[in-house]
Amino acid sequence: MRRSVAVIAMLCLVALQTGCGLLPEVKDETIDWSANRLYTEAKESLNSGDYTNAIKYFEKLESRYPYGRYAQQAQLEMAYAYWKSQEIPQAIAACDRFIKLHPNHERLDYVYYLKGLINFNEDLGLLSSISQQDMTERDPKGARESFDAFKELVTRFPNSKYTPDATLRMKYLVNALAKLEVHVARYYMKRGAYLAAANRAQYAIQNYPNTPMIEEALYITILAYEQLGMKDLRDDAERVMRQNYPNSRFYTQGLQYKDPWWKLW
Repeated sequence: MRRSVAVIAMLCLVALQTGCGLLPEVKDETIDWSANRLYTEAKESLNSGDYTNAIKYFEKLESRYPYGRYAQQAQLEMAYAYWKSQEIPQAIAACDRFIKLHPNHERLDYVYYLKGLINFNEDLGLLSSISQQDMTERDPKGARESFDAFKELVTRFPNSKYTPDATLRMKYLVNALAKLEVHVARYYMKRGAYLAAANRAQYAIQNYPNTPMIEEALYITILAYEQLGMKDLRDDAERVMRQNYPNSRFYTQGLQYKDPWWKLW
């Protein structure tokens, strides 16, 4: 019986191998393409919105012709293609790789802008999903990385054509991050975690000093220190708030008052 089973298994294996040999071999149509043709085909796919084929051609181009201007251009275009095909980690990795390989490239400003834009759009829901998700659960990592990329662009390439837009986006991100910190501080206040509330409010004050959220952050600091019995710190915070916001609505409305979530400017 065992011998029969072994013979059957052997015959099945032979049949499978024979069958595989009968399958037509898939030929790579690009095998004889030049670097110029690969780039042209990739670029046409990219312009037509066929990002899958664009990525495929760019990857083949870089693999077969790793040196020269076509390889550099492929690396540059691939980051954009990954982004448009919603492959966000690959897009950011492609940007980082290009920056590392070509620190003096003439289009480095574009790569920093693209990296900032990828993270910016990825985290655009930082505030817009407030009605669907508690903001205390949000990870602002993408917003911070977006800000860092834009900051690098603005600092290193002040005359770049991308700098004005990057500057505006940085302002949005700073206000968004400040609002997130204050929202978390308010969350802790409601739950009686006064030390945590004070720490988050102070973080917003120290890191985002010129944003509209400082008014509420100062008010939360006053309330938290009052609850903690830290009279000196409370008095210091109140003195600063009275000096900068003498007619603050928080004096009469308390934490019941808050700006709409979309008011970032």
